[in-house]
Amino acid sequence: MTYDADLDARGLLCPLPVLKARKRLQALQSGQILRMVADDPAAIIDVPHFCAEAGHQLLNTQDIDGAQAYLIQKA
Repeated sequence: MTYDADLDARGLLCPLPVLKARKRLQALQSGQILRMVADDPAAIIDVPHFCAEAGHQLLNTQDIDGAQAYLIQKA
């Protein structure tokens, strides 16, 4: 799947991956997609919760190289 912006949040611990995703999403237009890669175990819970609370859509989650890639579509 294609995406409009990329965020490498590997090495960051809660809540930094979500805070950085929020900031990056602010720069995107509605409907654009952010790909975020994070290796924080808490991100598995935090990212879906953040999307639900902010109204964004979590399109896909995929395990890659010991981390997770999240595709988030801006509301």
